[in-house]
Formats: sequence, structure tokens, C-alpha cells
Amino acid sequence: MKQKPVVLVPACNRMIGQHPFHIVGRKYIDAIRLADCVPLVVPSIADDEIDVMLDLADGVLLTGSPSNVHPSRFGEAVRDTELPLDVERDNWTLPLIPRVLQRGVPLFAICRGFQETNVALGGSLHQAVHEVPQHRDHRGANDAPVEVRYGFAHTVNVEPGGTLEQIIGASPVEVNSVHGQGVNRLADGLRVEARAPDGGRLADVMHDSKAQQFQSVYYLQGFSGHGLALTGLAGKLVAEAIDGNASRFDTFARIRHRPFPGGRLLRTPALVAGMAYYRLKDLL
Repeated sequence: MKQKPVVLVPACNRMIGQHPFHIVGRKYIDAIRLADCVPLVVPSIADDEIDVMLDLADGVLLTGSPSNVHPSRFGEAVRDTELPLDVERDNWTLPLIPRVLQRGVPLFAICRGFQETNVALGGSLHQAVHEVPQHRDHRGANDAPVEVRYGFAHTVNVEPGGTLEQIIGASPVEVNSVHGQGVNRLADGLRVEARAPDGGRLADVMHDSKAQQFQSVYYLQGFSGHGLALTGLAGKLVAEAIDGNASRFDTFARIRHRPFPGGRLLRTPALVAGMAYYRLKDLL
């Protein structure tokens, strides 16, 4: 019987009432199970325990989180003391990332994970993208329904000559956007694969392109958005591709992406209907 791959997932740290908890968003765990893998949620661990955990892992998923990477990690003071931080997660994920790459273990980074990957490799972040000149507000509305919060927010322009262009072509692609921080200085060895249309150095997708930094780099892909939150179908296609069967994903990727014909007023209801359809289909 084939053994299922194990995906290591670092937990966030949260106070619930007066008690500290290790916590992970269920959507990430569900996505790992969709890929027929076993999620291994790991709490904060000591530096000498990192290699012990990596010995068990076939892949690593760095999740999104309400918390931000502490600015001291890229040489800045905290600008907004009301925003949540997770120093405990920083303390072990930042040294974890280079070791993952050195081992050649697949690494998938989303939102906060995308940002901490850039910092771990020597880059820096904008602490508040919406305060950067010529940049828009990429934060999601906390009081909005999930379907609206994770609905399409803007397009990204695919950079020519990159991995993403080989998959989806050069046309603008609509994405969701629920992040307050963003890439400022891109770390050496990382390449911007797509940009938001508001200029600057906000990288929405990045891919490791310089293997000389790490002798056995296998794979690193990072996303600032939350694509797996959109529809059950999207999650299934990505999961199949991760599991080695990319035929349906490739078919979908070859479809030319065009603006929704009903305009913005009808786009969100259509997205909600699509999500409801695939959820019902999964239940049946």
C-alpha cells in the first residue's frame, strides 16, 4: 500500500481567553487532504528540533495568518502596535525555510508564509502597503461575508519569461487580495512572477530561480493571495496537480482568462453560486 506524503504545517500562536493555543486555519488542512496527503501540524519548536521534524516531511506548507512578521526581522521598528504579531512563529519558521530549501523539500508559501519566506531569505516588507505611494489598499474587509472577502479584487500582470507565463500565458489574471503587508525588497534568488497593477515592488507570485544559493533547491512557490479559498473546483485542480496528475489543471490553465462578462455587480453573486454548487456536489 502506497504511503501518503506528509506535509508539515507550522502552527500559529493565539491567545483564546487567558490560554495560549497553537492554531491552523482549517482551509489549509482541508486542501492538504484533498491532495491525498497527511497534514502534520507542528507547534513552536526549538532550533535543534527542526531537522527532526523535516526528517518526517515530504513537503512544507506555510499558511496565511492574521499576524505579521515582526519588522525587527528586516531591520525596522513596529509602525502600528495594534496589528497582531507572532514572534513565536517567526522564531522557528524563519530558520526553517533555508533548511527546507537546502534539503530540496517542496515548499508552498501563502500570504504570511509568502512574506516570511522573503524575509527569511534576506528580503524586506512594506508594513502597510496601502500607505505606500501609488499602491492600493490590498486588505480585505473583515466584516464582509467570506465569499466577498475572498472574491476577486484586482488583476495581476504576469511577468514575461517566468514559470507562471508558461502555465497561464501573459494575459492579466484576476485574483483575490487580503493582505496588509507586501514585498518591498525582494530577496536574492527570488524572481517576481506577477505584479499587481499599482506599481512598486509588490510581488504577488514569486519563484526561486537561483539554485546556487542552495545546492539542492527543488521547488519554491509563493502566493500573496488565497486562491484555494475561491472554489472547491480550484482546490481540487491544484490538489490533483500536487499529487502528480496535472491533466485537468493544465486544461484549465490553457483557457484564456477574460473579465467576467456580467461586470463587477454580477461577479460576486456568480462566485457565490459557483462555490455553493461545488460544495453541494462534494456533499452528494
